[in-house]
Amino acid sequence: MLLLNGDQVRQALPVAQAHRVVAEVMRRYSAGDVVQPVRTVLGSGRDASLFAAMPCHVVGESGTGYGMKAVLHAPGNHARGLPTHVGLVVVFDPETAQPMALIDGAAVTALRTAAASAVATEALAAPDAGDLALIGAGTQARSHLLALREIRPLRRVRLWNRGRARAEEFVAWARTQARVDVEQVATPADALRGADLVCTTIDTAEPVVRAADLAPGVHINAVGSSVPGKRELDAGAVASCTVFVDSREGALRESSEIAAPVEEGLVPADRPLTEIGEVLLGKHPGRTGPAERTLYKSLGMAAQDVASGFAVVRAARRLRIGTEADFTC
Repeated sequence: MLLLNGDQVRQALPVAQAHRVVAEVMRRYSAGDVVQPVRTVLGSGRDASLFAAMPCHVVGESGTGYGMKAVLHAPGNHARGLPTHVGLVVVFDPETAQPMALIDGAAVTALRTAAASAVATEALAAPDAGDLALIGAGTQARSHLLALREIRPLRRVRLWNRGRARAEEFVAWARTQARVDVEQVATPADALRGADLVCTTIDTAEPVVRAADLAPGVHINAVGSSVPGKRELDAGAVASCTVFVDSREGALRESSEIAAPVEEGLVPADRPLTEIGEVLLGKHPGRTGPAERTLYKSLGMAAQDVASGFAVVRAARRLRIGTEADFTC
């Protein structure tokens, strides 16, 4: 069994390759080729931590088989200087069923989440979109900046974060590591004003994005709030957009952002939710006009993690990285 840490994951799966892997598995999911239950989420009741188990079977052009992600959300890790999402992705040999690899789950999550947003942006954003608002300055904001610069030339990037110190760290990282100049602003509205691309990446129960602050024609990737009770966008903002999701079943069961506009009477309960995979398959046109606001509500899918895991293993063996462990069952 191959053991791969975060640095090795990032070495094996560059942003552009992650984009192709995730696009393929989202097409496969919407075509019915993926077997994936809605994830199981547990809380102890003793603190704010959450544990999620996400098994699936994926089918792909170059990777088919079973796998699973197990992930813990530990909010207290932020104060410790550690990732708040910690976990593992395990994939099994398609022929022998032996455990094939154990992979750092946080690194896979960051890559595949940003790759999925890049897929959605490519499919839904206006062709000339390039004024980016980033809400949040953590790992997902970094991975999203790297992914979106591959999809659209970025004319301007504005950042709002709840903590000033972390925002300043992000600005310095973006300049030196990503070669992108980022402007730090005082409020979410300042970041959103006139932006035609938005990525929201914060874990919050109090929405920070409101309809009045969104420009006509904007495309939004909302990724930070992925469990019931959490929302980055208020009901009015969601109601003002045409909504797209990774998994219709998952969004209806897990997303408070999807539920809130219905509960507040702003949209009908049978409002269509189109999967990004359906757009990629040509079953839905995606954006239909220049002033239309589009929202990709990302909850993440096991299929994205597992397909990425198989891709990481193939590349790691080609590059001869990682640690082999004797783990034959």
